[in-house]
Amino acid sequence: MKKEIQIFLTAIMFFTRIPCPKWVDHNPEFLTKSARYFSLVGIIVGGIGALVFYGFSFLFSTEIALLLSMASTIYTTGAFHEDGFADVCDGFGGGWTKEKILLIMKDSRLGTYGTVGIILILAVKFSALREVPHHVIPLTIITGHSLSRFIATTLIFTHPYVRDTEDSKAKPAAKSITLKTLIISASFGIAPIFFFNEPLIFLTLIPCYLAKMYLGAKFKKWLGGQTGDCAGATQQFCEIVFYLSIIALWKFI
Repeated sequence: MKKEIQIFLTAIMFFTRIPCPKWVDHNPEFLTKSARYFSLVGIIVGGIGALVFYGFSFLFSTEIALLLSMASTIYTTGAFHEDGFADVCDGFGGGWTKEKILLIMKDSRLGTYGTVGIILILAVKFSALREVPHHVIPLTIITGHSLSRFIATTLIFTHPYVRDTEDSKAKPAAKSITLKTLIISASFGIAPIFFFNEPLIFLTLIPCYLAKMYLGAKFKKWLGGQTGDCAGATQQFCEIVFYLSIIALWKFI
């Protein structure tokens, strides 16, 4: 049990800014196994965003509450996945070979493609959540974070890690994972959907996974697999797809 707790806390420490005990470190073994808790981390991050939205919605407009909610999740994760999305935009926008794409993605500087990409994805995220019925926005935020992280985990399961450098901080977390790990991640990732009490919401799994397949095919074609940035970009993209799917499905609920 203590080992499992350490694996979970390793996931918390790696993917968020939430303080962890000093005895938790970036142990490669635990970091690789921590993939089973990616979706649970999503529930926690989404829960923070949902709580911020719910609290501030009593004081401010829906728009302001949503912006503060988005800011809280970005701060909680240190823009971890947003950074991955921006890197992928820069890499695939400016690179035409595997080596060039990986080199650009590793560059810490933000380019034009990354800047435009991050502005657009945040704008779409805000606009989509604004269209969701007010009473289900908190649950939608939580589910969006958990489900998108599960979908990103499936990318790690189906696509090999391709970056050759051994100094990559994300390498242990982005390496191949077992079917058991994927199933555990799925249980946390899909669980919030049950709280909608609407069977149609499960249909959102289809466009989310199709989005992952599209990105996965692109990553496979140009890189031969995936990197930590690719997983981060998948999480961000699938989170948006989930919100848009909720809006579309709600017309039939």
